[in-house]
Amino acid sequence: MTTFWLYLLGVVLFLVGLAISVGLHEFGHLIPAKLFGVRVRTYMIGFGPTIFSRKMGDTEYGIKAIPLGGFVSMSGMFPPGKTLRTPRTAVGRFFQRLITDARDASAESMRDTDESRAFYRLPVYKRIIVMAGGPVMNLVLAFVLLAIVVSGFGVAGATTTVASVAPCILPATSTQTECPADAPISPAASAGLQPGDVVVSINGTPISTWTQATSITRASAGTALDYVVLRDGVTTPLTVTPVTTTRYDVNPDGSPKLDADGAPVLVNVGVAGITPETGLVRQPVINVFPMMGTAIVQTGQLILNLPQKLVGVSEAAFGTAPRDINGPLSVVGVGRVAGEIASTDVAGPTEKFVALLGVLASLNIALFAFNLIPLLPLDGGHIAGALWEAIRRGWAKLTHRADPGPVDVSRLMPLTFVVVALMLGMSALLIYADLVKPITLLG
Repeated sequence: MTTFWLYLLGVVLFLVGLAISVGLHEFGHLIPAKLFGVRVRTYMIGFGPTIFSRKMGDTEYGIKAIPLGGFVSMSGMFPPGKTLRTPRTAVGRFFQRLITDARDASAESMRDTDESRAFYRLPVYKRIIVMAGGPVMNLVLAFVLLAIVVSGFGVAGATTTVASVAPCILPATSTQTECPADAPISPAASAGLQPGDVVVSINGTPISTWTQATSITRASAGTALDYVVLRDGVTTPLTVTPVTTTRYDVNPDGSPKLDADGAPVLVNVGVAGITPETGLVRQPVINVFPMMGTAIVQTGQLILNLPQKLVGVSEAAFGTAPRDINGPLSVVGVGRVAGEIASTDVAGPTEKFVALLGVLASLNIALFAFNLIPLLPLDGGHIAGALWEAIRRGWAKLTHRADPGPVDVSRLMPLTFVVVALMLGMSALLIYADLVKPITLLG
């Protein structure tokens, strides 16, 4: 396939993945709502004109033309509110109209529906479950995608295959690039290891990652180690005796260990003189949890720093500043990244597929975190309203006062209008920046 068609394929696969992610997000709202007896009138994937719809029970299921979102329409999202005073200003009347329209739409959704099936009549914990169901579904999907990557294909790292064998051992601080004439032969070369050998075990311990081999070797200076390698389909025993030399110390995650002054820490360890091949290395599924934790924290930090990040995006889009590779992207930007990954010639089909799965996993983590922002119209806004209601009712009960009833979330419609306007402005800025100065991951 030509580069263009591969690029287009990457974009299409991303859009399909986005539609599935959105569909499962809304499914996360749909299922608990139905289990709790709420009438769900509509379940739609996408926006714009309806391509397909079918009514099953009292719910219309369908797909719309633009696969960039979705929605679930539940009856009785807002409780009947108290009569509002007539505002004096035009802006006040506009905002009051927003509140009135939200209440009218909620009342209309209750037409031909028993009041007990209204969303606002659910206990607080059930409303939280319904609204958290969407983000949680994105989190589950992200876990599944990362588990497929980590345990099914593997992540980039050192394999157990020998790439090269050093002719001698030089300390980490050496400035020489070639072995001196009087340098002793390296333990690996002396033992007869060859490029292409696959390390199967060391001293009877099965080796599945290069980290295991490195750990044993570094701790065994001067000790003969019984290696078993696979060479041309035949297992071959070898004896390797690591020698002591200086190397830079590392943390458990592989990053260099630094002293109080920020300088690399040197340690004396055992070294054999083996360089492993790099490739996709499978890891236990349990490794997905710290990966997701790190991704969630990074996404949360991005959201907290979003105003500052958007200033940087604006300076890049309308000026000469470069785009921040760790900054926010629009759907257009992520689609371009997917196309770039699919069309690159520096990776094979497997690596491309793994990278695209990683993009979708990151997208779902972003959907999880973003939707939990405690502002309407996001899911987090409804969750915040339910929690505030629980606090009010709990305080009233504690102080022996009358039950204040459900919180009138419709009064937040003016704030919701502002939030939607800001989100639209942010989306427009990001789309423009992704068109005129896109982030390019592969150079």
